[in-house]
Amino acid sequence: MKDEIIALAKKIKKLEFSEKVEVLNFIRMEMRKVSPFKHEPIESIQWVPAHEIKANDYNPNSVAPPEMKLLEHSILEDGYTQPIVSFKENDLYEVVDGFHRTRVGKESKKVNKRIHGYLPLVIINDERTAKGDRIASTIRHNRARGKHKVDAMSDIVVDLKKRNWSDDKISRELGMDADEVLRLTQITGLAEMFKDQEFSEAWEVGSINETDSLSDNVEAIP
Repeated sequence: MKDEIIALAKKIKKLEFSEKVEVLNFIRMEMRKVSPFKHEPIESIQWVPAHEIKANDYNPNSVAPPEMKLLEHSILEDGYTQPIVSFKENDLYEVVDGFHRTRVGKESKKVNKRIHGYLPLVIINDERTAKGDRIASTIRHNRARGKHKVDAMSDIVVDLKKRNWSDDKISRELGMDADEVLRLTQITGLAEMFKDQEFSEAWEVGSINETDSLSDNVEAIP
């Protein structure tokens, strides 16, 4: 079997670039079907054209410009060591985790040239594709390593409540305690209560320090 694989690799080497990428993506997906790790998305990384990948509209994580430059340097020096986690919808892939890795791949001319305008993706399992599940997945990926914007996180908690998620489910899926869920709900509740009132900038919800961490974890680059 090893000889057959070597022979196949020689054939693939002769293909045109785009066809080579397509065949290798196909092989990885087929191999995943027989792998003992077939339930793990990392088992079948796919290289996808960057223009087919879009950001999500709910990520509350942020990275300052210096860290973005460091992320670019890291990718230039070490390569992509982590794929972008995505969800496929129609002909596009929505980022679940790895927004900043996506930005570097698209915006850094050096990185983009080296990876031929493609980005490495893993696609989340089919049973996790409901939007509430995707939001929870993004928060879990971010929470242990980044800083969330407080008002954005409160919006997400309220959004999940509107999707009929209980406080217990939000707490479990997002890794929060009950008090944190309540606090984030109250932040948005106060904003709704006073949205038609005039008040000083000192009382605006947006004046909350948006770089406050919602966990005790140290910030790291996504």
